[in-house]
Formats: sequence, C-alpha cells, structure tokens
Amino acid sequence: MLSLLIWRERHIKERTFVLILALVVGIASGFAALLLKLLISLISGFLTAHTKVTEGNYIYLIYPAIGIIVTVLYVRYLVRDNISHGVTRVLYAISQNKSRLKPHNMYSSLISSSITIGFGGSVGAEGPIVYTGAAIGSNLGQLFRLSPRILMILVGCGAAAGIAGIFKAPIAGMLFTLEVLMLDLTTVSVMPLLISSITAATVAYVFTGYDVEFFFIQSEPFFTTRIPYAIILGIFCGLVSLYFTRVMNMMENFFKKRLRLQWRKSIVGGAILAALVFLFPPLYGEGYTAINELLGGDPSSIVNGSIFYGDRQSTWFILLFIGLIILFKAFATSATNGAGGVGGTFAPSLYVGCMAGFFFAYLCNHIGFDIGLSLKNFSLMGMAGVMSGVMHAPLMAIFLTAEMTGGYDLFLPLLITSTISYGTIKLFEPYSIYTMRLARRGELLTHHKDKAVLTLLKMNSVVETDFKAVKPEMSLKQMVGVIAESHRNLFPVVNDNNELLGIVLLDDIRNIMFRPELYNRMYVRRFMAMPPAKIVLGMPMDVVMKTFDDTAAWNLPVVDQEGHYVGFVSKSKIFNSYRRVLRHYSED
Repeated sequence: MLSLLIWRERHIKERTFVLILALVVGIASGFAALLLKLLISLISGFLTAHTKVTEGNYIYLIYPAIGIIVTVLYVRYLVRDNISHGVTRVLYAISQNKSRLKPHNMYSSLISSSITIGFGGSVGAEGPIVYTGAAIGSNLGQLFRLSPRILMILVGCGAAAGIAGIFKAPIAGMLFTLEVLMLDLTTVSVMPLLISSITAATVAYVFTGYDVEFFFIQSEPFFTTRIPYAIILGIFCGLVSLYFTRVMNMMENFFKKRLRLQWRKSIVGGAILAALVFLFPPLYGEGYTAINELLGGDPSSIVNGSIFYGDRQSTWFILLFIGLIILFKAFATSATNGAGGVGGTFAPSLYVGCMAGFFFAYLCNHIGFDIGLSLKNFSLMGMAGVMSGVMHAPLMAIFLTAEMTGGYDLFLPLLITSTISYGTIKLFEPYSIYTMRLARRGELLTHHKDKAVLTLLKMNSVVETDFKAVKPEMSLKQMVGVIAESHRNLFPVVNDNNELLGIVLLDDIRNIMFRPELYNRMYVRRFMAMPPAKIVLGMPMDVVMKTFDDTAAWNLPVVDQEGHYVGFVSKSKIFNSYRRVLRHYSED
C-alpha cells in the first residue's frame, strides 16, 4: 500500500486523483442506493403481499414492532455504535471530526434501514444512503491518506451520489451537498460533486431504466391566475414544515429525556408506530405508493387497507383522513427513530408535502368556490414546499421534485412555493431539522466563512498557560520577584483552590513596583483588578470573539465550569490560528 501511495503522489496530481476517486465514489454509492431500494422492496413486498384492500389489516400492529426489535438487536450487538440521524452525523464529521467516518458506516445504515423501513417504519431511506455514501467517500480518502480538506470533498461526493442514485436526480444530489451539508462551491469541489452525482444517477438509469421515481403526467396546465394560490400554498407549506420540525424535536426530547432505557423506548415507540400504521396504512414505510396515487389523481385509494375503507367515497372524510395523516406523520417518524429504528426525515418531508399540497387544493375546491385547482399539480408543489422548509434547501427541493417526477413544466410554481415556504419557516427556525442539533452545541460548520473557520478552531489550541499565578496575600515584594521570573505582563490571581479571583496588569503597578518602602505594605489583593470577562472552557469560538469585541480586551482569562483557572486566550493567538485554518480550507 505504501508503494502505491508513493507512486500515486509521483505520477498523479492531487486534483486529477480526486476526480478519479469521485468517479469511484459515484459508482459505489450508486450500487449502494440500488441495493438499499431492492432490500426495502423485497422485505416490504414479502410482508404485505397478502394484505387486504377492503378492510383493516391487523398485521400492521405487529410488523413495525418486529422491525424495530430486529434493528435494535442488530445495531446493539453487531454494529455497537449509534447510527441514527445519518445526515446530522455526516455534518458532525465534517465540522468536528475532520470528515472521518468509520468503516462500518459503509454498510451498517444500509442494512438497518432496510429492515426498519421494510417492516413498516415510517421513515425514509435517503438519510441512511447519504450516511452510506459519505462513509464510502471518507474511507476511500482515508485509505489514500488524503488531507481533511479533500476528505470533506469526498464526503460531499458520497452524499451527493447517494441522493442522485436513489432518486435518479444528479442536480438535486449536488445541491443537497451544497445546501444541506453546506460545502462551499469552489473550483476544487464542483467537478468532483458533478462527477459523483452523474455517475450514481447513470448507474441507477442503467439498472432500473429511465422511469422517474414518481409517476406524474401534467394533464392540467398551470395558469398564471393560480399564482396567488401558489403563494398561499407556500405559506401553508412553511407552517406545515414548522409543525413537522417542532413535533420531531419534541418527540426526540421525549424519548431521550423521559425514556432513558432502550427497552422502554422500543416498547413506547413501537406501540405508537404500530397504532398509527394500523389506523393509517399509508404511514407504512416510505409511503411512496400513497404519493404516486395522489399524483395520479386518485384520492379515494388513500384509505385502502384501512378500517375506514367504507368511507372512501365521502369527500369530507377523505379530506379529514389526509389531514390526520399530515398531523400524525411526524409522530410516526419520530416514534420509529426514537424506538431504535434507523431512517431519515427526507422521505417523510416529501410525503407530508404531497399530502399538504393535495389537502390545500382539495379543500379550496370544496369550500363553496368553483376554483378548480389541479390536485396533481398542487400535490407536486407541496412536495417542494415542505421539503424546502424542513431542510432549508429551496434549490434542492425545486430540482429534486422536478427531476424525480419529470414535472419541469411546473418550474415556476415550484419556485414560488418552495421560496415562500423557506421564507416562512426562516421567520421561526433559523436552522434546518438536520443542523439545529449541532447549532445548539456550537458544532456546526456553515456557509458563512468566518463562522465556519471559527467552528473549526478548538479552544485547547488557543489557550496559553505560561502565565505566573499569584495569591491575593502576596506582598508587593513577592510580586516583583514573580515579575522578574516571568516574560508576561499579565498575572492571574488565584486562591488555594485555584479559583480565579482577578488579574494583575503590569502597567497598573508600574508606578509602585520600584518603591521599596511599599514592598511590605502593599498586597496583591489591594491592586488586583477584575477581568472584563471570563471565557469558560468549551465556549464556542464565535461567542469568544463576540466577547472580545464587547469588552475591547486583548487577553481574557479562561476558567473551567467550576471557575478554576486554566489559562489565557489572546486575540492575536486566535487571529493567527484563524488565518492558518482559513488558508488550509480555502485552497483552490
């Protein structure tokens, strides 16, 4: 292996080698996407082959729970690692772990999510395939000992290829990496992302044909007179996105804080999921069958396989049924993940969006006004709207919806709905459902170059500890002795427990330090001062810089959570580290 690395370094330039690896990542991720879809289809098809359309199916009370139990056992005893929230973990790897992912991530999410979804878990396969593709890119880069900067690009290539392969949507795959994973679009990154996305989509086309993911024929044109309704739909989708995000967070906190033991999570989450799937069979798995039915203009089929089949001809019952699905989908998805299942929120956002768009148009057409909105068109527009709001990725939502349905003729209303939805949710939620967990901990790498570089800086790398500490009971004579041994002009004052009490600045005592008559009369506690602020160990670097700006200080003391003195951090040290990291991650 060493000889191969040496040969590569001598004969293949780094940029060329990255393009070659992007091609390999695209092929591998494309096949991984095909395998994941195949496994889900086989498991789901086998289990639901004998379900009845005209009545409720009590097996829906069993299958989801079995899937969660099998998944929990697989993850706990074979994987032995937390692989939930795949996209968030990819973001964490980029932000905090130098884009390094473990080797088992190349297959563990794929296997566990196929079990979860195949048995009826109400989640999507896109999060796991993003995790799988990113792990393929990361581990391939690590194999050739590439730098963190290149690893970041390869992780993005794998994520883009995963989306492109599973949806046959190469443009959306690249935009996912740029908008959700937040990689900067530079001359170094754009070509690898394009190559990996196109390659994965090509693999999907070769083995599954040119059919789009969702069957959609625009039989009804979109008239400009419908633009006001597209704007209202955008606002509605933004509010639905906000509801979906808030419920997901609420349920995640419930499972994490109230149900600490895994067996409790599995019982409660499995029970919630099983009950919801039994009452609303369209919540089973990814729900793509229900999306195809609505895009095909057949709303009555939404109640197939449920105990409410007899009410399928009632217009208002269909409206109520779809409205309840919109409300309960977030609970079903969060219950699946909270119970121990593995899946993403990508497909659920598409699903809720389709239901929301259909609900909006269906309601407008039956409230007494002869509007005649196209149910199919508005279902498609709703998919883009809710996905844009939940993921804070309007461009990706527009192109993904168009690519996976062939609905390019609706590009204008897709633009309107997606943009309005994104603007609506941004009023309430500054971060997407993927990034808010990291943002709260100050571990998010963002598009904002300054914040991105500050995120990459670690407190331990800028704290200086070569300061001489003094005690408050020390005399001026002893203080002068300490000054003579130090090359610093700043001295922390601590007690016997090493708690920071104050600081002594050399400039503040310069007028008395050469007066011997004061040596035994003046003590540190009389001339020490309080620092303008304290930096707590672990504080995010952007908060540290804001503290420097607010206090106009050049040096600030660092303490731990209990107030014990650790060292000092200087603005010049941060600036030097900032320039070094910026230069490293901005090389083109």
